[in-house]
Amino acid sequence: MKIADALFGVDLLGVETAPFIYYTESRPTYADKMQAIFQRMNRGQFEILCSVITLSETLNKPIEANDQILISAYTSLFENTSGVTLVSVNKEIARRAAYLRAQYKLKTPDALHVATALETGCQAFLTNDLGLKRVSEIRVLVLDELEIS
Repeated sequence: MKIADALFGVDLLGVETAPFIYYTESRPTYADKMQAIFQRMNRGQFEILCSVITLSETLNKPIEANDQILISAYTSLFENTSGVTLVSVNKEIARRAAYLRAQYKLKTPDALHVATALETGCQAFLTNDLGLKRVSEIRVLVLDELEIS
């Protein structure tokens, strides 16, 4: 499916951690797709929302490696990018995550990512985890299944 078609009608896009890693670290195959998605966001077509745990997950390996450049890149992405908002986990998100874990047997981080998207009114959720497609409460977009044009 083309990215433009997948994002049609989306005002709020929930995004989990992996796509941010692909984008920031310029991972082959996925970086171009993420660049196309960010270009659309920068044109004001939609906003990106993600759980605050994304910050923790993206910073983990750069901190372990003492990679100050990557630490700075992630910090800047989440603190200075207009159109990208980190959402704090609250009781409603935590409760929704518990239900998602129970219903779909998700790991806690995945459940929190999806619950954040659901509780903030996102119309779609971007991941590269095919297993999350079993969540039926939101349209799940998998990077491997998207085409730039």
